[in-house]
Amino acid sequence: MSELNNSKNDSNFGYKKVTETEKVSLVNNVFTSVTSRYDLMNDLMSFGTHRLWKKYFLLCSNIKKGEVVLDLASGTGDVTKLASEAVGESGLVVSCDINFTMLNQGRENLINKGFIKNIFYVQSDAQYLAFKENSFDHVTMAFGLRNTANIEKALESIYRILKPGGSVQILEFSKAEKLIEKPYKVFLNNFVPFLGKYVAKDEKSYKYLAESIQMHPSQKELITLMESSKFEKCKYNNLSFGVVSIHKGYKI
Repeated sequence: MSELNNSKNDSNFGYKKVTETEKVSLVNNVFTSVTSRYDLMNDLMSFGTHRLWKKYFLLCSNIKKGEVVLDLASGTGDVTKLASEAVGESGLVVSCDINFTMLNQGRENLINKGFIKNIFYVQSDAQYLAFKENSFDHVTMAFGLRNTANIEKALESIYRILKPGGSVQILEFSKAEKLIEKPYKVFLNNFVPFLGKYVAKDEKSYKYLAESIQMHPSQKELITLMESSKFEKCKYNNLSFGVVSIHKGYKI
């Protein structure tokens, strides 16, 4: 486990206010608890759509053969696998997660699928990335930003380790469009915890998941945070009526 944040600043753990240090610990406990059924739950909660989102996310990244990519909050390895295919044997992907259990599960998943040669695994906190400045051509982060204790610190850390001209691309749950806003809230607050209780045997963790989605900054708010962290040419693209969005910015 990387060094925890000792700040006393408030952070959101779902609807609760906690210190940043407390959030790191609480989120770590959540993901340690859900690892074994994480992929199954993602398939059930999104009706399999998360796999299409991730494939489109990688297509939008413009990752090329031979490049060096950091897949941050890599979890069970879905995006790491896609990035590995994109960079080829001449490139490199670093699969990075703060949670050892998730990182190890991702490593096992990828080894079982034959992805060995161009992937390294590193346990590190997004807020304090254990890499030198100007190390990566691209940083990808899928469904991890809202779980950081301090989004601004994570974005600043990402900016530091990107090469000039490099890009960050973030796939995250966002603010749904008004057309589906009300039924989507019902889905989050009722169906997601229900699945957590009866499939993952962990209602509490999936209640946090539903709450964390609703507390995450809106699309435009995240653009503002990215720009305040020195990223340029920032833009976003809504998918599935804004249920998720892809944010992208560059280190110029």
